[in-house]
Amino acid sequence: MLDKDNRYPISRADWVVILIYVLLLAFGWFSICGASHEIGDTDFFSWDTRTGKQLVWIGLSFCLGFVLLMTDDRYFENLADLLYWVMMIILLITPFIAKDIKGSKSWISLGSVSLQPAEFAKCITALALAKLINHYGFSLDNMRNFFRAAALVLLPMVLIVMQRETGSALVFLAFFFMFYREGMPGSFLFTATAAVAYFVIGIRFSGDIVPYTHTAVGEFVVLILIWLFTAGMTAVYCPRTNHARFLFLWGGVATLVAYLVSCFVVPFDVAWVQVAVCIGMAAYMTWQALGERLGKYALIAFFTLGSTAFLYTADYTLNNVLEPHQQTRVRVLLGMEENISGAGYNVNQSKIAIGSGGLEGKGFLNGTQTKLKYVPEQDTDFIFCTVGEEEGFIGSAAVLLLFLTLILRLIYLSERQVTKFGRVFGYSVLSIIFFHVLINVGMVMGLMPVIGIPLPFFSYGGSSLWGFTLLLFIFLRIDAASKAKVRTR
Repeated sequence: MLDKDNRYPISRADWVVILIYVLLLAFGWFSICGASHEIGDTDFFSWDTRTGKQLVWIGLSFCLGFVLLMTDDRYFENLADLLYWVMMIILLITPFIAKDIKGSKSWISLGSVSLQPAEFAKCITALALAKLINHYGFSLDNMRNFFRAAALVLLPMVLIVMQRETGSALVFLAFFFMFYREGMPGSFLFTATAAVAYFVIGIRFSGDIVPYTHTAVGEFVVLILIWLFTAGMTAVYCPRTNHARFLFLWGGVATLVAYLVSCFVVPFDVAWVQVAVCIGMAAYMTWQALGERLGKYALIAFFTLGSTAFLYTADYTLNNVLEPHQQTRVRVLLGMEENISGAGYNVNQSKIAIGSGGLEGKGFLNGTQTKLKYVPEQDTDFIFCTVGEEEGFIGSAAVLLLFLTLILRLIYLSERQVTKFGRVFGYSVLSIIFFHVLINVGMVMGLMPVIGIPLPFFSYGGSSLWGFTLLLFIFLRIDAASKAKVRTR
């Protein structure tokens, strides 16, 4: 016979998360009021205003959350594959039926309402990944399994890029945080971090020349990093330390001799010697892999060659693959261009608004930068600048602490799940929220590239709000079922 808790799963929901959710929605709505308020306008509840529309989205989100909490949790896993492929079809046809909005074709119009399928694809992909990884014996240590899971993430990314929504596509990289928790080798994260370092250093200092040589500083430094990383990985992952010492000494001596020759004999491009060192290290590790039959040697050789190739394709990618406005954004972010009146205008105005808020802020509806509409997209992608201007450092810190509390609580709930499905989905939810907060806040403060993603529960719009509500409340329903299973043991 079912007890009261089993009849009403909402009673087992985690009310700490729900309370944080409500607080974030409340703060978000007041921030939208400050960002979209027109001087002399006193009606915040009219459907003709953004604040009135957002109240409707919030009300519908509460209804959606209630429905999800009362739904049988088994449906989420059983329907995950079907929902995933239906969503992929929707993403595929979206650019053919969507209107062009600011260069993006990602919004589907349904009468007076427009929805962005990419926001819902994150939740559906999380469910599909959770179901896949939940299979008996599935482990991300196995390369075949890893590529199967990665394919589920890369497919929607490609389809969303086709809609010219690069920012929304990049959010799917957040799933790799979950992969790491579920057993993905740490070398993958290290490789990704190294690639970012190569790109930033190689591009940022490509115009500076090492003294007494014909070598760019960025190229010189990145090739030194590749040499050091290769020797370091050999020391960590391979049993015989003499290989690491040999690579370290050989690479160091060759680079030093080349630099001294360029300084005192004849100036030349030292990078040619450095590239030869990298190729030589890769050849040496490949030879050791064949001789000792240890696959890690081959992987290190692949890392060395891949890193070298990445360095020389980064400049081509920046100048020939990225769109002109994306190139400008990267150069502005890296400090290579000012362009305050162009690509850097949004960020510059945003930083002025945040800085003008001071410690306590100017007060609700008293922000001059936002009131006079100096900050573009100030109620969507740049909503956090409104928080900074009106609520100051104290209010901004309070919002960030709320997000931190939410993420820590989600980690706790994820770790207590009795099924891998629940744990994987939980980590997917918190990874997506963390990625959004990190990039959005960093973007507004000029610390991250402007890629146009919303701040969860704050930015104006129904698609974003419903997408995060789906993620959060599906996990709360899974957690409620997990709590019931623990009680019945």
